[in-house]
Amino acid sequence: MDALKHSLTPASRRGSGEHKRKQSPRPGAKSEPQSAATIDLKVESPPLLFIGPPSDPNGEDSTGALFSSQLQLNVLVPNVNLMSYETRLICIVKHIHPVEKNCPDCLSKTTELKKWTHLSEPRTYKRGEHSLPLQYLFPGHLPATVHGGAALATVEYRLISIAKTSTGEEIKHDSEIDIRRAIPPGSDKHSVRIFPPTNLTVNVTLQPIVHPIGEIPVSMRIDGVTDFTKKDAFLRWRLRKLNWKIEETHKMVSPPCAKHAGKVGGPGKGVHHEDIRTVGQAELKDGWKSDFDQGRIELEFKAAVNPNLKPTCDVDAPNGLSVTHALVLELVVAEEWAPKNHPKSHTPTGAARILRTQFALTLTERMGMGIAWDQEMPPMYEDVPPSPPTYNTGTVGDLDAASLRELDEELGDLDLERPLVPPPAFLEERARFSADDLETAEASSSTRNGEDQTDGVEAPPDVEAGTST
Repeated sequence: MDALKHSLTPASRRGSGEHKRKQSPRPGAKSEPQSAATIDLKVESPPLLFIGPPSDPNGEDSTGALFSSQLQLNVLVPNVNLMSYETRLICIVKHIHPVEKNCPDCLSKTTELKKWTHLSEPRTYKRGEHSLPLQYLFPGHLPATVHGGAALATVEYRLISIAKTSTGEEIKHDSEIDIRRAIPPGSDKHSVRIFPPTNLTVNVTLQPIVHPIGEIPVSMRIDGVTDFTKKDAFLRWRLRKLNWKIEETHKMVSPPCAKHAGKVGGPGKGVHHEDIRTVGQAELKDGWKSDFDQGRIELEFKAAVNPNLKPTCDVDAPNGLSVTHALVLELVVAEEWAPKNHPKSHTPTGAARILRTQFALTLTERMGMGIAWDQEMPPMYEDVPPSPPTYNTGTVGDLDAASLRELDEELGDLDLERPLVPPPAFLEERARFSADDLETAEASSSTRNGEDQTDGVEAPPDVEAGTST
């Protein structure tokens, strides 16, 4: 047994050494060369949000979203010589069901929105960070970003920066820009649906704007439930069940490339695709109020979208992509017969109907503050008061000998012993007074001067002296 242990120990040690040698890198292996520089994007603007629909019949179209950022070139070596440096903003539309599956041109279509050329000639950059401002105003008619779900096409926006060095190295940065759209909420929508050949009418009041996370209240009233035309009995409809669901409809036209245009009948045509799925539903069997004397049924409920199903917001793009939503209501009613003498003792007639109707909804993102980029600018005031008056500018300098001599000559011309002559206006005013008036004025002035020079002050006559104990 000991001999067996000794015979196995060297082999196991050799095996462990071989395993370690396999994990350690070879001496001649080369590591990947480090890039001379990197490109980063620092976004300064808030998340991009289109406020309003792309096309509004009232003329209140979306003004777009302003994108502002800083493109940073981080040089990691002492010097790097760039031969070219440019940035492209593109929109990529990928079709889930292309005309030709194996054709990359049929699968996706790329549209260049903007191109920036940062260098007109080769330039050398030193070690450190070098920033360039990058701004673009996304037009409001562009579709919002579409990803995942059951979408028949995806829409994404990418910002690609490429810099080429003198050594042939290519420095690339690729980032995705997410754009969303928010529709401002409006007033509640009132709709009336009639279901012939019965006398039933359904009045529905709801908010047509719904968000991926949130609920919308729905108020419904069913009129014409009771038929009072019979002499001895009532015929009435009783609501048994209510089903509601929110349907999401995707439509897309897949255009072909130039090579496969013959498959769809020529250029300018495409293959139409449509898909409908349910993104929220519920079933109600109670919760309403039936008033057969008035012939009406009233109920209220809340509808919502299931966020776990990843619904897609409404899209109406010029390339043929369309995403719409609708609230579908299904009411199951059963007919009953009841005598007028005993209206509570009803008997089913066996007749039943399913009333189905739908109402258009708009699934959109929340607006938040609801302020578009063009409304964020500071206000402009027109009633600005005039500025203070301007003053003449003067200079201060040293007096030279000539200036001092002229000043002495001007002072020498002054006759200080010459009596001052009062102005004519003063003389005319003085001539209006007589000698008696002047004497009276002098006497009153002297009396005032004497009173001012007195040291004592007499107490007022109304103040009585008090005693202290």
